[in-house]
Amino acid sequence: MTGQMSASDRLWLIVPILFACALLAAACAKPAVHRDVSMDSLPPSMASQPGDRHVLTGEWEYVDGAAVRLTLDEQGNGHYDWKDGRFKTHTLIGHTWQGMWFQKENDREGGFAVEFSPDFSEGEGRWWVSRIGADHTPTQKGGTFHLSKKTAIMNHSDTSPAL
Repeated sequence: MTGQMSASDRLWLIVPILFACALLAAACAKPAVHRDVSMDSLPPSMASQPGDRHVLTGEWEYVDGAAVRLTLDEQGNGHYDWKDGRFKTHTLIGHTWQGMWFQKENDREGGFAVEFSPDFSEGEGRWWVSRIGADHTPTQKGGTFHLSKKTAIMNHSDTSPAL
């Protein structure tokens, strides 16, 4: 060996580089492919979208067999008494509310999605389990539920007199 490369040796070094550049250029020219991404895998800045969440504020009745009362703040985050549970809102887009639920007492968490009525007074939802203890692939299924806003009924004696 003389230490010098022949023309054919140089060609075999250049061809793979040119091929890799061609593949990279072709990949960059193709449109992005949409993939469904779990909300709990998104960074908080992407999972949380600004919106008018005040419609979630207040007391709600959650019915999935038995009735449970939820209390939500102006961001749609809140708690419920069953198993020391809490809700965290990820998005409220149009009439679709999505987020996570957590139960400290039995070490479980999962997600939920609700489709509200046009006036946001009630909604139909579904929930699922994403973790039970250390098990991040539980076989336990979720379910469906009905959500209704609890409104305060004013007594006529509580109203202000007309001026």
